[in-house]
Amino acid sequence: MTGRQLAIVGAGGFGREVADVVEAINKDSEGGVWNLIGVFDDAPSEANLRRLSDRGISYIGAIPEVWSGPEIHFVVGIGSPTIRMKVANLLEGLEWKPATLVHPVAQCGSRVRIEPGTVVCAGVQISTNVSLGRHVHVNPNATIGHDSELQDFVSVNPAATVSGEVLIAAESLIGASATILQGLRIGQRSLVGASACVVQNVEADTRVKGIPAR
Repeated sequence: MTGRQLAIVGAGGFGREVADVVEAINKDSEGGVWNLIGVFDDAPSEANLRRLSDRGISYIGAIPEVWSGPEIHFVVGIGSPTIRMKVANLLEGLEWKPATLVHPVAQCGSRVRIEPGTVVCAGVQISTNVSLGRHVHVNPNATIGHDSELQDFVSVNPAATVSGEVLIAAESLIGASATILQGLRIGQRSLVGASACVVQNVEADTRVKGIPAR
């Protein structure tokens, strides 16, 4: 296949979901955009190795400490924001180039800025004037409201709703089907539990859950 060389880091569930996004992008573009060379992972499970093999995706090996090969792009398909940051910083230090992947059936409004390394999955709805930082994950069917900012290494899990004018600080994770009401601030490295409804600002390094989230 023609296209730029791309590696996925992480053989787990989200890493393989990233492969779905890559395949959809290539199908939507005549001649293909990305040549997926395979997956790096330091310690893949036997089950995940089988799942990669069943899809015809190569497992390349552990994350390299040095690299002397051709130019390569990458996406970190690891759900943990903290681990994702460490891996991304390592690979950028090797001069690998972070790719930006947006599924063809995701919908983005006007004046949306998406930084390198970010993955936007199928069914995502992003409104107007939204900023997504580096290496952000927006999982399937999540909604990001107008004038919101998701800083670097944020994860928004499936079907979560981020209302308008929300700031989610770096390395935070928003659980599946959680809702964050308009105008709120989620502090750095915070975790919002699945199905939680956040009605007030969340301080840094805080975990909240429930309705209302506490």
